[in-house]
Amino acid sequence: MITRIDSGMSLTTKNKLVYLDNAATSFPKPESVYAAVDKVMREECGNPGRSGHKLSMSAGRVIDEARMLCARLFHAQSPENIVFTNNTTAALNIAIKGTVKPGDHVITSSLEHNSVSRPLKYSEQNGVEITKIPTDPHNGLDANSIEKAMRPNTRLVVCAHVSNVTGTVNDIVSIGAFCRGNGVLFLVDAAQSAGTRPIDVQSIQADMLAFPGHKGLFGPQGTGGLYIRPGLELKTIMQGGTGSASESLSQPESMPEKFESGTLNTPGLAGLAAGIRFILETGIDQIERREAVLTNRLIEGINSMDGVNIAGPGSIQNRGNVVSIRIDKTPAADAALMMDAAFNIAVRSGLHCASDAHRSIGTLESGGTVRISPNFFNSEEDIDHCLMALEICAEGL
Repeated sequence: MITRIDSGMSLTTKNKLVYLDNAATSFPKPESVYAAVDKVMREECGNPGRSGHKLSMSAGRVIDEARMLCARLFHAQSPENIVFTNNTTAALNIAIKGTVKPGDHVITSSLEHNSVSRPLKYSEQNGVEITKIPTDPHNGLDANSIEKAMRPNTRLVVCAHVSNVTGTVNDIVSIGAFCRGNGVLFLVDAAQSAGTRPIDVQSIQADMLAFPGHKGLFGPQGTGGLYIRPGLELKTIMQGGTGSASESLSQPESMPEKFESGTLNTPGLAGLAAGIRFILETGIDQIERREAVLTNRLIEGINSMDGVNIAGPGSIQNRGNVVSIRIDKTPAADAALMMDAAFNIAVRSGLHCASDAHRSIGTLESGGTVRISPNFFNSEEDIDHCLMALEICAEGL
């Protein structure tokens, strides 16, 4: 059992928020992120690429820097292969709807976020064949199961790098190698891994990689992007002003303007650039190790409790920093409410916008799980405080 008198922190103390909902949005951000957003809003917030005056040119440089930093972080061949979007969902929609057509076949896992599952359902309703491979939440999707699901018309394989519900890590290196060897496109949802795990799009042989700005990259909400492999042609799902080829009524074919209609979020992308600079300066390996230490502490504490069960990998080996739990005596929603109101701990309960994943682990009908997701800025004391609160929740209301 977890000792309730620990680290000098009372369970009823409310003067410090313990934020453990980083799988939704990271908080806090590095101070440099706040400063970058403020600076652009006050000094550089012209319309990038739309005018020749100083403010517009300065905004354009902000966008260019953010694009170059994204390319550096993900080892993209060129900054032009990075397309900015509002979030991962927009990036996944561009990737899926831009590559498949009626008659094509798509393979995915049973642990996906709705940002994958819903565009695929839409595509299925419009003539695309979908195979969802039943996926072990402990071991993830593997290339052998994909091989068995292959058809002559298989066009795309799409999966998360790390599950947003169970923390399951898919072997995207072997999946990417299989897809490339069989002429099938490979799309990676990096919503829970970008910024917290090293990603080299060339080494994993990804054709496309969708990423958020507001989670592991420490950027503001309303930012994200899509890496598109050089030479891969996608249809556009939105057309409009790009600041280029304005004399033509057709959407430009040049990258990245082809997929960036409308004014970009310059302050947000300045914050994203600052977040990536923080990651590069700190070292992504150090961030990964730090999060592993905290996640391991959390898992070990939960495993010592009666009536609290982890839905997904029960050890730190080969898993992300997302830990979902079921509490026998307390519904997930009630537990999360108690943790917030009584202990000032922010976690997320429910289905986490991932009905397929919860169906796979048997929690869809019961209201989901309590998801706890620490990050680099959390402390051991935060984890211990969370464990003490969970022990109270486990006793029932």
